[in-house]
Amino acid sequence: MGKTQKKKNLSDKVRKTKTSTEVKNNPFEVKINKQKFNILGRKTKHDRGLPGVSRSKAIKKRRETLLQEYKQKDKSRAFIDKRFAEYDTRLAPEEKMMKRFALERQRTYEKKDIYNLNEDEELTHYGQSLADIEKLIDNPDSESDTEDKGILSAEFTAGAHFGGGGGLLRKKVSSEEQAHEEDEEKKPKSRKELIEDLIVKSKKEKYERQTQREKATELTLKLDNDWKEIQALLAHKTPKSERNNKEEAKSKQEDYDIIVRELGFEMKAKPSDRLKTEQELAKEERERLQKLEADRLRRMRGEDPENETCKKPDHISADDLNDGFILDKSDKQTLMYKDGKFMIEGEQCEDEELEAEDEESENQEEDSNEEGDADSSDADEDIGGGGDSDDAENSEASDGSESEDNHSDLNSDSGNEGKEAVAKEKSEQKVKVKEQVLSEEEKKAMTEAAKSELPFTFPAPETLNDLKSLLVDYSAEKQCVIIERILKCNHPSLAAGNKVKLEKLFSFLFEYVGELATGQPPGFRCIDMMVPHLYNLCQMFPDSASSHIQSVLKNSTHKIDQMVETKGRGTLPGLETIVYLKITAALYPTSDFRHPVVTPALVHMSQIITKCSVGTLQDVATGLIICCLFLEYVSLSQRFVPEVINFLLGVLHLAVPNTENLGYTLVPPFRCSGRASELLLIKDKAALDSWEMKPVSLSAVIRVEEEDELGQNHFRLSCVALSLDLIKRCIVLYGSLPAFHEIMQPIRTLISQHLPMDQFPQQLQKLSQEVLKDIESKPRLYNGLVFEKKKPVPLKLYTPKIKEVLDFGRKRGGSRQERERMRLVHKHKREFKAAIREIRRDNQFLARHRLAETLNKDSERKRKVKDLFNSLSAQEGEWKSLKKKKLKG
Repeated sequence: MGKTQKKKNLSDKVRKTKTSTEVKNNPFEVKINKQKFNILGRKTKHDRGLPGVSRSKAIKKRRETLLQEYKQKDKSRAFIDKRFAEYDTRLAPEEKMMKRFALERQRTYEKKDIYNLNEDEELTHYGQSLADIEKLIDNPDSESDTEDKGILSAEFTAGAHFGGGGGLLRKKVSSEEQAHEEDEEKKPKSRKELIEDLIVKSKKEKYERQTQREKATELTLKLDNDWKEIQALLAHKTPKSERNNKEEAKSKQEDYDIIVRELGFEMKAKPSDRLKTEQELAKEERERLQKLEADRLRRMRGEDPENETCKKPDHISADDLNDGFILDKSDKQTLMYKDGKFMIEGEQCEDEELEAEDEESENQEEDSNEEGDADSSDADEDIGGGGDSDDAENSEASDGSESEDNHSDLNSDSGNEGKEAVAKEKSEQKVKVKEQVLSEEEKKAMTEAAKSELPFTFPAPETLNDLKSLLVDYSAEKQCVIIERILKCNHPSLAAGNKVKLEKLFSFLFEYVGELATGQPPGFRCIDMMVPHLYNLCQMFPDSASSHIQSVLKNSTHKIDQMVETKGRGTLPGLETIVYLKITAALYPTSDFRHPVVTPALVHMSQIITKCSVGTLQDVATGLIICCLFLEYVSLSQRFVPEVINFLLGVLHLAVPNTENLGYTLVPPFRCSGRASELLLIKDKAALDSWEMKPVSLSAVIRVEEEDELGQNHFRLSCVALSLDLIKRCIVLYGSLPAFHEIMQPIRTLISQHLPMDQFPQQLQKLSQEVLKDIESKPRLYNGLVFEKKKPVPLKLYTPKIKEVLDFGRKRGGSRQERERMRLVHKHKREFKAAIREIRRDNQFLARHRLAETLNKDSERKRKVKDLFNSLSAQEGEWKSLKKKKLKG
């Protein structure tokens, strides 16, 4: 029988209905979403909400779905057959097996094996592993190898190792001995007997194998000998085609083997040393220069550098006597055997040296004896009767010496030894004296050479005079070496104050270059060699270098302004300013639209050729050089410089004889008439024939006023040629400008109408014609003025414009497809955010559930532990009470 259902009371119904109505009517549970503006006709869906009710519904739904899935996780109540294609009747059994094998192989090579470079596969060559070939491991190819290595055969191990020794008795025997063996088998053998039988059998098998191997070697030798005897009879020459084919096949087979062996011995890649930093390189270079300077000073003092570099003991022993003795070589002497006698290595060296000295002395004695014999023969020819008396004396002396020799042999031996020792000491003293004399001469030469050398280390100069004192007595090459060594010894990474020193060095070197330009004669070669060092310093300290150059340009500009204010005109600067401007173009980029150094230099050059008056040939040459610098500055940017065009026009005007009805306008500092208006006119016709076209040099600018009349006329013609050449460069630069012909109109008028080309040399006439031809060849690039085209304004219409509005309050515009795409994008974004929010809440719900489970487990464990402690304490109390009773009883 089933359970009787419990009847619901009326109070339950009332309670349920009461709670629902209470929630709906409770003002604290209702959330009102206020709107900024009330819009007529808009239906609001979410103006009111019940967050508590919605939250409880979401929790209840998660308990019914997500919590149940979490509890059923990693639990299965049914067996699922996951074999591949087990119930697929369309596949044959072989295909199933092949696919299952493929899947199994695929499972082995999962993500963990993505970097496995086929290490499990073994590559072979002619049946041998390549790894074994590289390791030079030979596979055993016969039983003899296994025996030599101490390995027993497979048959022997199969019969003896696992049978307890019984396998030794399983050999086939004859029928007569079978009965006897059966009786013996019944008798149990001891362990010692079994081991002895095992040893005997192994020795027997080894002997049999050895005899077989010897027989095989004898047979192979016999076959080789027989083959050598028969080979001569069977010798025949193979055809050439067959030999070529065999050689090709052999070479093809050997190529692969050679490549494999080369790969085995190929050099492996080794890591190289890291690149050193700039600070480390600077430190090493300074140490090298300091060491060289110390050696130079030591040589200059006449000291021997070898004495300073001798080895000194790093560790002082407790038995050291402090007598300055250093053991450079080991005192151990090796015993040697030579010519049947025992000798010591040191004595052998001494004997060899003595032998060499004896040979030299003998050679010298032989030479002296030959000379003496020649002298004696000459003397005998001169004096005839002196030979008999000498012979008599010699005979007497020989008799006496023989008698003495007969008395004692020992005395003669000791005398000979003493003479040899004295001769040796004398020769050593002579060698020492020669060495001393040579060393003194060498020391003098060494000190003189060291004094003439440049020092390897230099301090950074603190003032311009210090720099001059370092450089003034040396050539241009040595000055560059000195600057280079100053930079290396005072690198900013080596000390804290080196940066300030090198910043000062740039300013000193810049001013020193200006002084070289004003010298007599100017040191242009030294200036060219100093520019790379200025560039390196400018790259190291750009801020200080730019500020110094700016200050130099500012001072020069201020001087010109003061002269214009006081005298009404300025004078062209000297060579030092030209050198400064030239170096500025080498140190900084001149193509920038605005540059902190180049832009002031351009302004300064424009001030020079517009405010400074031109009254001498030197001024003309200086202005033309400034124009050359101007064109060099703007060669990349192609910036239009009207000052250059006006100055070149004025220079050509100085060569015009007639200054009336010009047809062009001159710009200051040039005037139509005046003291210097005919500065380039040539009155001596003889100078035209002897003139040659040459470039104007900077050194010629200074010597212009010192030259004679012929030289000055040549210089005038050179200035005109230079002006025409600069005009050609301007044509190339500004030929693409729309107003090019208007810009060049005054110059074209001057050259074609006023310049007396008939009175100039043929080279200048040709150059002027080229200039006119280049000007006329340039096309006119400008167009006529046209009104700006405007879009026609439509007539005003009074028809209202209707636009379809899909979403009020949303951005409108674009086509229908674009609005539909935007709507879908917005919807996708909204759904994406909602999904992320739900996932986050699911994770929070699961985290709360896991925390509750852990808390319940901890509380249950604590409760059980507490119960155990209570039971143990009760047992302890009972045991103590029983113990007390026993003690009382």
